[in-house]
Amino acid sequence: MIDRNLPTIADVDKTFDIENDSVSLNSRQQKIISGRRRIFIRLRMHAEIVRIIFKNYRNLRKSIRLLNLLVDFRKKALGENKVMKYALVNGKYYMGLYTPGFKSAAFEAFILGEANRIIPLGRTVNRFTNILISVTKKCVLKCEHCSEWKTLNQEETLTLDHLKMIVADFQALGVGQIHFSGGEPLQRLDDLIEVLYTIDKKTESWVLTSGHKLSFENAKRLKEAGLTGVVVSIDHFTPALHNRFRGSEKSFLWAQNAVKNAIAANLVTAVSICVTRAFISDSNLLSYAKMAKEMGVSYIQLFEPKPVGHYAGKDVELTDEHIKTLDDFFFRMNNDKKYCDFPIVLYHGYYQRRVGCFSAGNRHLFIDADGDIHNCPFCRLKSGNAITGDITQTIDRMQKVGCAKFKPLTI
Repeated sequence: MIDRNLPTIADVDKTFDIENDSVSLNSRQQKIISGRRRIFIRLRMHAEIVRIIFKNYRNLRKSIRLLNLLVDFRKKALGENKVMKYALVNGKYYMGLYTPGFKSAAFEAFILGEANRIIPLGRTVNRFTNILISVTKKCVLKCEHCSEWKTLNQEETLTLDHLKMIVADFQALGVGQIHFSGGEPLQRLDDLIEVLYTIDKKTESWVLTSGHKLSFENAKRLKEAGLTGVVVSIDHFTPALHNRFRGSEKSFLWAQNAVKNAIAANLVTAVSICVTRAFISDSNLLSYAKMAKEMGVSYIQLFEPKPVGHYAGKDVELTDEHIKTLDDFFFRMNNDKKYCDFPIVLYHGYYQRRVGCFSAGNRHLFIDADGDIHNCPFCRLKSGNAITGDITQTIDRMQKVGCAKFKPLTI
């Protein structure tokens, strides 16, 4: 059961923080689509995928075989979980945080990138589903789980020109989404906006933020520069516990206002939580989901604590019991009709344990604030440098070594 004495979002909203001005809490510009309308959108989406495949492969037998193989892989990855709802934001439909919006050039490029892994097209298509770039070491918070703890607030390495070069290099290889993190990426707001203007329409862009400095004005500037969405970190539904986790008494308010500002600016909006052992329970997860629904976001992202950064050398990894609780929550929130109007839940561990790791140069990699290339933010195995090294050779080395935690993905 939820503790009825917990402060509500509205209670916290009574406080005004001039560092993060916000719009009204009643902004509701993101919708979760389910039921009959979801079926209609699904049919449209499937028809578009068929059109994309036939248009590009121009061979009936090959196209049918490819479509069947894509369906088989998706079933293997999803297991019993099905796509029972979509997020509708700014005229586009989103099935997942890491799938570009339908209908768009980025969606078509994403489909061709997946198809090319099964039957090569013989031309350049998306090499990566997404990449994550840390654009700064600066942050005002001291988070319990910070993966960048060892370099936090040190001197910057990557210049604006470096960031533009990295983005251009990976766009040349083909990438569906570029996610920008830190530190706190909004500490380099002007540089970030300049970089966003260089990204073409076949690539979506996202910012991963604590919410600090995401005022409505800044959210509008980011949207105008081409930003697709934001992922705001909120690590507890109780403001005081989130603030303790983040090391600042203002952190929850920043995050809450950032969510409202992002939604009002028509940015696809997600909240993300590090699900620690202490947090994981059915009641806590449901309370968090209710908070996210009240906020009006499209997605809830769950990620597991790993022994890196501030958690290095600590016993933080989840037990089988914790993982089962998360699996059950993930499945229930996305498939039970009782929760059809709740945000879509994403949980990487669910897929990784079934089909393998999508990172390590397969569909994803991480570039830190020194330009070093790693498997992901939690698997710190430097394979090369995006500024001084050969990116293609680095990716080849990375894929040969693979992920130390999960089996390699076969396609």
